[in-house]
Amino acid sequence: MNSKLLFKKCDLLWDQLTEKTELLRRDAHDFFYFAECVLAETDSAVRQLKRWIAAHEFDCWQAEVSFFREIKPKFVAQFIYYTKILSLEASVPFAGGGELKKYYEKELTALEYFSSENHDFINYYRRRATYLDLKYFVRYRYDMKVKLAPDLHSYDERFSTSHDITVAHILANAQLETYLKEKISESGKPLLPETVPYKPLHWTASKTALIELLVALHHTKCFSGGRADLAEVMRWAERSLDTDLGNYHKTIGEIRNRKAERTKFTKTLNDSLNQLFDDLDL
Repeated sequence: MNSKLLFKKCDLLWDQLTEKTELLRRDAHDFFYFAECVLAETDSAVRQLKRWIAAHEFDCWQAEVSFFREIKPKFVAQFIYYTKILSLEASVPFAGGGELKKYYEKELTALEYFSSENHDFINYYRRRATYLDLKYFVRYRYDMKVKLAPDLHSYDERFSTSHDITVAHILANAQLETYLKEKISESGKPLLPETVPYKPLHWTASKTALIELLVALHHTKCFSGGRADLAEVMRWAERSLDTDLGNYHKTIGEIRNRKAERTKFTKTLNDSLNQLFDDLDL
């Protein structure tokens, strides 16, 4: 199996894991049951990756870097994220809003400590630099002169590099930061004065139109500087607009397979906005 075929299998495995996670989210009524099921599914996916890599010879070092910098970390990040929020919610104190706020703020401070400790590497990774990739993302080639994880020798060297787990923590922490900030906001004072009634907005165009719009915004890196994955964007829209987008992967496929205008809704938006500005110019 060449590396190109391996990467296609990895992409399919990720899509399957994402879909299973979304199905569990919709069906599970208990948070702890949901998180434990996601952990089990993610663990199974990571073990599958490990089996593939054990039997795979990368075509070149660039392919190996791609796997350990881009592919493996997103799977491990999901495992880290759900492990952390499961532990976090299992230890929530029975207290009022003020104490809860302090509890989540303490966890947020821990993320800031990680960022401080790994500042140089995070800067390297987020700037998409490549000059140290041979040291960071190729197996058996770590450099004692760069900052290494203290438990590096506990890793399976056939399935790990010196920094792929750090990338996974960066990705997981980005999700966890969003989660904690939402919890802090919920446990603090209301965002709106109590005298001002909150009136939620509802999406009244088609769900296909909304999915087309969200995919366009996600692809253009409009959310969290491009760090949010598509599943996060879909969940945010469902919560914010009180709607159920169903199997959005299937809908995206249907949009791609349109015979005429693929981006029908975004074209309608463009035409409508231009018409508005033309009318205002009169």
